[in-house]
Amino acid sequence: MSENSRKLFGTDGVRGVANVYPMTTEIAMQLGRAAAYIVKEGRQRRHKIVIGKDTRLSGYMIENAIASGICSMGVDVLLVGPLPTPGIAFITSSMRADAGIVISASHNPFQDNGIKIFSRDGFKLPDEVEGRIEQLIFSNGIDSLRPTAQDVGKAFRIDDAVGRYVVFLKNTFPRDLTLDGLTLVLDCAHGAAYRCAPAVFEELGAKVHLIGAEPNGENINRDCGSLHPEITAEMVLKTGADLGLALDGDADRVIFIDHRGRIVDGDHIMAICAQDLAAHDQLAQKTVVATVMSNMGLEVCLKGLGLGLVRTAVGDRYVVERMRQDGFNFGGEQSGHTIFLDYNTTGDGILTALQVMAIMQREGRPLADLAGIMEVFPQVLVNVRVAKRAELNAIPEIEAQCCRVKEILGEKGRLLVRFSGTEPVIRIMIEGEDRDLIKTLAEETAACVGKALG
Repeated sequence: MSENSRKLFGTDGVRGVANVYPMTTEIAMQLGRAAAYIVKEGRQRRHKIVIGKDTRLSGYMIENAIASGICSMGVDVLLVGPLPTPGIAFITSSMRADAGIVISASHNPFQDNGIKIFSRDGFKLPDEVEGRIEQLIFSNGIDSLRPTAQDVGKAFRIDDAVGRYVVFLKNTFPRDLTLDGLTLVLDCAHGAAYRCAPAVFEELGAKVHLIGAEPNGENINRDCGSLHPEITAEMVLKTGADLGLALDGDADRVIFIDHRGRIVDGDHIMAICAQDLAAHDQLAQKTVVATVMSNMGLEVCLKGLGLGLVRTAVGDRYVVERMRQDGFNFGGEQSGHTIFLDYNTTGDGILTALQVMAIMQREGRPLADLAGIMEVFPQVLVNVRVAKRAELNAIPEIEAQCCRVKEILGEKGRLLVRFSGTEPVIRIMIEGEDRDLIKTLAEETAACVGKALG
């Protein structure tokens, strides 16, 4: 299913303004019915699907709609309530459910929401299965399937889901280490990790200064979390903490702050962890998987360590797909998604933080020191809001501008122009040695794109 042919699913599930198409209760119920139909195929037994969510106000109505759709197809529902996306993936796999559904719009504002689906093994659905779900919905192919009497599904609430996930996370931390003596600032973005994240770090011995942990349904991601790491940075400096952790709304990614208040992004974290994994002979094929958005500095750093870098399209799902396809076990995104496939099936902000803090504790080095492993190439990012989608290489003026920029940069820089998978936006990224030059080139390219598609 090509991106342009999708009707509901983008690069990370279905997403939009809650109660506006496609994020309506009607579509949510149909998604539940279609997902339930697919998991029942060829299996003559009672089936179950996990549903979890973040802390958005609209999560209640969407959760009920999806659950109703699933039960109407004769499949049971396991409700876990607010839980990080990776926690829902873990629960789906550990409870041997047939699928898991996450209701979250990740880092988007509270009025948005989203739906993404995990298969029984905890991995996000491949494009072809999402395409089949869309086909079932829009063809009305399962409208007549209506189990009755004892054949309809039931809904159960899993009250210990948070506890199960906390235990799992603690078990990923080396048993010979603790977080005793470590002080951290933790910003949960008023999101799904507001209960489990502080529990994990405190139970391992850390002193936690907690912010962003009072969700009210409307404040998720608002002036907090990974979108606003400056809040965490300010608190790190104020408290004298050893580091800061800024999660996003569904806690599948994390931005780090060192003790000096400086941001440490996903590229630096991948470099730090890759070196450690390789040193312990735990980095499969001595290769890291990242997206085209990762800084050239990461590639240079890994090469210097004798390690390889494989790039994918933007989106943690594509990173995971490449990892599974070619037998890699570590990868991630500059934005803070980091995937340790030896532990979990998707990006996990809390798990990533534990791995980094284990390195800090084992080596007795602060994060600021560890982050010095990588030198960043100047990078400029510009977003251009557009009125329509189109094949960019089919628009002569945009193609000509891109060719001109690439010629100017040569082998000492990169240009990336792409549509966002979640917003009506074109993202322009330029890297190079001369910051003033790449800033000018980015502004010229943004003006060109805006004129052609505005």
